[in-house]
Amino acid sequence: MECVFGLVGNGFSILVADTSAVHSILVHKSNEDKIMVLDSHKLIAASGESGDRVQFTEFIQKNVSLYQFRNGIPLTTAAAANFTRGELATALRKSPYMVNILMAGFDKETGPSLYYLDYIATLHKVDKAAFGLVVAPPNFVIKIVDKDGAREHAWRETVKHETTAPPSA
Repeated sequence: MECVFGLVGNGFSILVADTSAVHSILVHKSNEDKIMVLDSHKLIAASGESGDRVQFTEFIQKNVSLYQFRNGIPLTTAAAANFTRGELATALRKSPYMVNILMAGFDKETGPSLYYLDYIATLHKVDKAAFGLVVAPPNFVIKIVDKDGAREHAWRETVKHETTAPPSA
């Protein structure tokens, strides 16, 4: 099962996600980055079906960028979370996305924040949140957002992803 969690600290928000791409009992990949940078001061972490997760988070990222391009100012974290909630609610009545989201950001006026959104379009501003059940995921990606912007903090790897063919016998 996938695992995503986050928290708000003194002057920062942090998101952590396991890097396993799983389907049923099969692990397809062990280096999947499930935390996307929305803009310079916002991160979105998602868990759920991989197709829905990737398509929906990319859709949100592109629309946040489009808003900034058209208006010359970025959305606040609260506005981006509300936009995301609206898109989840609209999709719920058509073809729902099976994704659970944590959105972290840092705004000059309000400081760090974290928003919890689930697949049925529930939205809550929280100080800490988690999705999923941790059943020994070996690798994690950690990203942080603060006054200096959103960035990758670390990858915790206990299992390396094999990219070469095994030696022949």
